[in-house]
Amino acid sequence: MELQNLSAGIEFCQNLLGYQFRTPDLLREALTHASVAPTRQASNERLEFLGDSVLGLIVCQYLFETYPDYLEGELTKVKSAVVSRRTCAEVARALGLHDVLVLGKGMNERAHLPSSLCAAVLESIIGALYLDAGLEVTREFVLKCMMPHIEESVHCEHQRNYKSQLQQHAQKVLGVTPVYEVLDEKGPDHSKCFEIAVCINGRRFPSAWGRSKKEAEQKAALSALKDLEVVSADTEEA
Repeated sequence: MELQNLSAGIEFCQNLLGYQFRTPDLLREALTHASVAPTRQASNERLEFLGDSVLGLIVCQYLFETYPDYLEGELTKVKSAVVSRRTCAEVARALGLHDVLVLGKGMNERAHLPSSLCAAVLESIIGALYLDAGLEVTREFVLKCMMPHIEESVHCEHQRNYKSQLQQHAQKVLGVTPVYEVLDEKGPDHSKCFEIAVCINGRRFPSAWGRSKKEAEQKAALSALKDLEVVSADTEEA
């Protein structure tokens, strides 16, 4: 997009967001790449910085409230996938934001824009929207855009969480909850390994060793899932 068409880009974004900016200059800044800005401060880099944090906050709060059984590590994996450069670039392209980013000469091959530029324009628009409209309006936009990616990432994480899979299967099919038993432990206090087996309704499944209790439990759960033929025998450890 040429610089003189920036106003068309602003209008496009306002229609996309369903929101009319009280301060359109925020959108102007959000769409201006450093290659055409008179100064770096006038480009979208500062808004990108802010938008990245706002995006992370909204996604983290949603995951925290929606998945109370997820541990910190599981939440972190989902959040990292959702707010990644790859995902943000994918969302930006799907919304058409790469077509309204104002770039310097020699950078106008829109179909081959680097992912970093596409991700940056999404984050800068999120930053601009947050400053102009506040958190709630921004949350609505972010979740609308990111929900498919959140659900996909949660599904992938669930598939890697063998304890969760086993618990759901045991409760649904057998009406009981798996019990994990520590059978043995070896090594010094700072570097212990644990042997754990899972028992379901009185049946003990093959044990597994891990460098932590959580790792051993996951391996033991996978062994049980294989024995129960819930997952295929060649399923690898996460």
